[in-house]
Amino acid sequence: MSIVVLYGTESGNAETVADDLVSELSTESIRAVDMADAMLEDLTPDAFYIVVCSTHGDGDLPSSAVPFAELLDNEKPDLSGIRYAMFGLGDSSYETYSRGSERIDERLAALGATRVGEYGRHDASDGSLPNDTALEWAKGIVSTVDLCAVA
Repeated sequence: MSIVVLYGTESGNAETVADDLVSELSTESIRAVDMADAMLEDLTPDAFYIVVCSTHGDGDLPSSAVPFAELLDNEKPDLSGIRYAMFGLGDSSYETYSRGSERIDERLAALGATRVGEYGRHDASDGSLPNDTALEWAKGIVSTVDLCAVA
């Protein structure tokens, strides 16, 4: 089973995190895909998805996640059998902390996809690098998910 790191970004932080996950996770088949480039036929039960999404403005989706969200809203695909883990980037000093990722998570779940593992989050207000937090979280997720099983 392959791993797809699906990312939505505004300033490039989520893309950098996705690229680092691809280079650091030791698995045979892993790739990063910008949500702006994602197509419905790319969403299959044959892959496990690590979704990395930032928050923009007042809890809004980042610009590269908007086309993906609109695609899900317009097409309403049946995502039963799709398994994913969610990692949000944000700043807890804002009331809308990590809301962009939550908006994607809500759409995926409403369409039948199943989130597995702990919801990962990076808080920019603590001064840590999102890449380090995400990598530690993702290693834990990948170690507990049966990548050979198709849900």
